[in-house]
Amino acid sequence: IRDVAPLSSSLLKLLYKIVSKRIFEKYGVHIGNYVYRKENTTRYGLAKLMTVTNIFSNHAAGANITYQVVSRLKNILSMLKYVAFDKIEEVEIIPKKTIVYDLTVEDYHNFVGGYVPVIYHNTVTLQTLTKWSYVDAAIYVGCGERGNEMADALHSFRELVDPRTGKLLVERSVFIANTSNMPVAARETSVFLGVTIGEYFRDMGYHVLVVADSTSRWAEAMREISGRLEELPGEEGYPAYLGSRLASFYERSGHVIALGRPERRGSLTIMGAVSPPGADFSEPVTQATIRIIRALYALDVNLAYRRHYPAINWLSGYSLYIDNVESWWHKEVDPEWRKLREEALSILQKEAELEELVRLVGAEALPEEDKLVLEVARMIREDFLQQNAFHEIDAYCSPKKAALMMRAILLFYHNGLNAVRKGVTIEKIRTLSSRVKIARMKEIPNTGFEERFKELFDLINKEFDSLVKEVEVIGSL
Repeated sequence: IRDVAPLSSSLLKLLYKIVSKRIFEKYGVHIGNYVYRKENTTRYGLAKLMTVTNIFSNHAAGANITYQVVSRLKNILSMLKYVAFDKIEEVEIIPKKTIVYDLTVEDYHNFVGGYVPVIYHNTVTLQTLTKWSYVDAAIYVGCGERGNEMADALHSFRELVDPRTGKLLVERSVFIANTSNMPVAARETSVFLGVTIGEYFRDMGYHVLVVADSTSRWAEAMREISGRLEELPGEEGYPAYLGSRLASFYERSGHVIALGRPERRGSLTIMGAVSPPGADFSEPVTQATIRIIRALYALDVNLAYRRHYPAINWLSGYSLYIDNVESWWHKEVDPEWRKLREEALSILQKEAELEELVRLVGAEALPEEDKLVLEVARMIREDFLQQNAFHEIDAYCSPKKAALMMRAILLFYHNGLNAVRKGVTIEKIRTLSSRVKIARMKEIPNTGFEERFKELFDLINKEFDSLVKEVEVIGSL
């Protein structure tokens, strides 16, 4: 919101007594717009108004009047550092505790509120992943970051607690701050400095995470330097070596056995944030990055507007490491992990295909089986994928608990399919108490949850058996 201030008519009349209209207009201040058109003035316009009044005040008006007017203008100017005036269209009162962000920077004011964190960029996601990553050291590189975002990261890490050690997260973190007002050459330095420090700790036998936010600004700096060197430009003005430079950064990650004695095993994981302009994934930096990496968290602005956190699109995001990690998940977590994953993704894909049809004819015109798909897809989105980073339990979910949560949803789906095919309506299925229990399973503590989920599975089977028997009895009459 641009900072604007309404001026009272009494103040404007006093201004005309102190300085003539001709002088105001000579310096680009049109008071008539404020008087007759009821326009508001910006903080910059108000400062100019005060300066002209100070310089050209006539003695006939009296020193007392001039002092009063200038004092009032100074007060308004000081308030506009932290306050913005805007027309209130609607007021909603939320009678409960909720998280609110109130961000203030010079000349602008931004206010964001909501039940859960609202993501307008990837910083919150990166901070959360850094907190819960299973590493010994985390290196946070702010490459071309806004100053207030970097300050927020520094402040947050002083408050976040490492779940493994119970110490503050800042104690195992390294910050490299390269704000957007620094020289462009510093951006390339900041990224390679971060990964070099990461390799140093990795060779000492530590597991290290390097977060680079963002590689797009690094690429923009490369484009600017390349232009000044008069190098031959590639696509959209980026240098021809953009892909190889990105590869030289990401390929430094990996798991190693360090040389020397004693034997040391360390790893370096690199997580780079890409900020495509206008969410255009076809632009060169995004495409070059996707060709190198094998996993992508695709943040979706529409999910952020719907208050879905984390705002990672389940259809655009992907991982090509499934074959590599499958054996570990089957051994350590659930022997049917891959089957659960693929079935959940197929339900979400089918929901996306049905959305166009729903927009045309409405959900009520769909067959009962398709209505069930929409209901279960909503359960996967809201009860499994959506998390609150500030909730004591929901902020983190162990792999075994996640597998049991997905088992509960798919058990509900399979029982629902069987019930629908025997004549049970989707309205009756929605009223089951097990549906409510599934919605609340994210609040089950991360320790001792196996027994709670066993009770949930029994309840799902019992309620659907009762529904099917009820329909069979009615059909036999």
